[in-house]
Amino acid sequence: MMTYRNSWIPEVFNGLFNEGNVQKQNTTAPAINVKESLTRYTVEVAAPGMRKEDFEVNLNENGDLHIKMENKQQPETEEHVYLRREFSYAKFEQTLILPDDVNREKISASVADGVLTILLPKIVQEEQKIARQITVG
Repeated sequence: MMTYRNSWIPEVFNGLFNEGNVQKQNTTAPAINVKESLTRYTVEVAAPGMRKEDFEVNLNENGDLHIKMENKQQPETEEHVYLRREFSYAKFEQTLILPDDVNREKISASVADGVLTILLPKIVQEEQKIARQITVG
């Protein structure tokens, strides 16, 4: 085990980059936001550093939304080695059960600024407003 000593870093930070001192998390899952408006639901998945090629978004046989993301990372080289790496999602899968009012034919997805955004439009239901007299019996 190597100990880092730098005179410009306070003593308490000397082991910061030594992976033996960093507690590892077993799984890392991205944060998911779900918003609702009058016309649609919006699902946002935090995906920093991911490209659109890293995602698969589909409806499964039950009509539920299945999100899969996998970061196909380049192997490390001698000139590029991480001393500490925490913001990496190697593989993530999530299935969301959709409400009945989602128009499954018009679902769309896009990636921008480190966020996967999935738009789930609601089915537009025409309200029939028929004026009529109700007979009191």
